Order: sequence, then structure tokens, then C-alpha cells
Amino acid sequence: MSLPCSIGVMAYNEEANIQHLLASLVSQQTSSVHITEIIVVASGCTDRTTQIVEQWAAREPRIRLLVQPSREGKASAINYFLQEACEKVVVLCGADLLPVGSAIEQLVAPFANSEVGMTTARPVPVNEPNTLMGFAAQMLWRLHHEINLLSFKAGELIAFRKIFQRIPYDTVVDEASLEPVIRGQGFAARYVPTAVVYNKGPETVKDFLSQRRRIYRGHLAVRNTLGYSVSTMNGRRVFWLVLRNLDWRLRPFIWTWAVIGLEVYGRWLGRRDYKTRLTRGVWEVAKTTKQLKVKASA
Repeated sequence: MSLPCSIGVMAYNEEANIQHLLASLVSQQTSSVHITEIIVVASGCTDRTTQIVEQWAAREPRIRLLVQPSREGKASAINYFLQEACEKVVVLCGADLLPVGSAIEQLVAPFANSEVGMTTARPVPVNEPNTLMGFAAQMLWRLHHEINLLSFKAGELIAFRKIFQRIPYDTVVDEASLEPVIRGQGFAARYVPTAVVYNKGPETVKDFLSQRRRIYRGHLAVRNTLGYSVSTMNGRRVFWLVLRNLDWRLRPFIWTWAVIGLEVYGRWLGRRDYKTRLTRGVWEVAKTTKQLKVKASA
């Protein structure tokens, strides 16, 4: 008997990638998993995102479009999806991602074990490492993988049991907000490195800092309000992993310390934002992360 799941896609002005994502989702290779519905929540889109989804929905009965007239934030879109999702296992997928051919199968299959409450995939950035920001993207997601091998940390593509109806509307780190809820109910959380999903890191320092400060601000809020620290909050562990994987060639060596400096500065900005109560759930989009140049493959 196959495991049914609902997929939720959160989209804000994603015309550049949404059709590639939907093509990937409807063609996922599954054997023990059954994707019963793909719900796209389009929030305040001013481009062709809704029209593209409508075209797909006209020929693929599993696709359904939900529209929020104004942009209310990702958490609000997730809560709308949770209200509408039919299945007990749900998958959250940003519209700027591309799962490989069997990613959903790999991600959802562990739920055959009743003790599993949450899974996360392995994001692989498409950025070329021959620029500082491309190097930064590769470095950060490689560290994310290494940390996950030691201690669970939810990432870009996740699945979980729908044991609640909503997440906090003001959260800016939805995955991190879900971790304590799921694990607090006694469920296990698993990293599935074979469930690969392509993403794209920021291409400018401005977008990098904007993204990193928001994430750290959100992680501080989760720690201080829910008493739960995600794995990447352990600065000593992260630094140890950096040193363990340090590339001593001149350019990678210099760039590694440059990325560390940017990360430290981003965390400082995030801490300052948190102390000044800058915790709104709608944030400025890092536009350079929105155009993937590869298509998912098996």
C-alpha cells in the first residue's frame, strides 16, 4: 500500500521557475509513495505565476491553485495550505526549488515508520563556485549537509505529519518553527541525503546578508520563545566543521574566511533586528536566488 501525501508550493512572483517545478513534481518517480495533490498557494503575485499554474491545473487534475490577493508572508501561505491539504503527510516546497526525479519518494517513504514525524531533503546549490558568492552558497549548503549527518536540521524541502493546523504567522523560519512542535510530540526527525533538491544561493553580498540576518533572527525567536535551538545555532560545531573541511589552496582559503566574516556580520545584524523586535513575517525577497538554470533529473 502506497503512502499518500499532499505537496504544498508557496509562491510569490515565481514565473521564472514555477513551470519547471510543476513539471518536476508531476513526473516524480514513486513506488511506495502516492502524490494525491499539489496545491500552489500564490500570494500577492503580480507576474504570470497564477496564469502558469492555471494552465497546468487545466491538464493535471492533481494541481490546485489557491490565491491570496495580497502578500501575507510565507507562514500565512503555509497555514492556508494546511487548511486545504487532504493527507496526513504533507510536503512543503518553495517555488524556487527543483527536486530531482525521486526526491519526493525518498522524502516521504520514511513515514511508513509510525515513529517518524518529519524529514528533510538535501539542498544542492546550482551556483558555480568560481565567484565569492557562488563559493559561499556551496560552502554553506555543504556545511548544512555535514551538520545534518550529526544532528537534524530542517532545510529547503521538508515533509511532516499534519498533527497541527497552523504555524506562528510571524515566523520567518518556518522549517525551524516546525521542528520543536514535531519532536515535542515524541516523533523522530530524519535527514534524507538521497532526497536531493536543487536551489540557488544569493549572487550578491546584499542578498546574502539579507537572507542570513533574517534566518538568524528567526532562529533566535524560536530559541527564546519555544526553548528550542536548531543545530546551526551551535557556533562551535559549525566552526569545527569549517576547520575540518578547510581547503588550504589560496583562493578557497581566503574566500572561506570572507564567508565566515559575512556570516558573523549577518548574525550580528539578525541579533540586532531581534532585539529591536523586527520580526515581521513578510520579508524582502532575495531576487538573485530565483532563477535556477538546471532542470531536475533522476
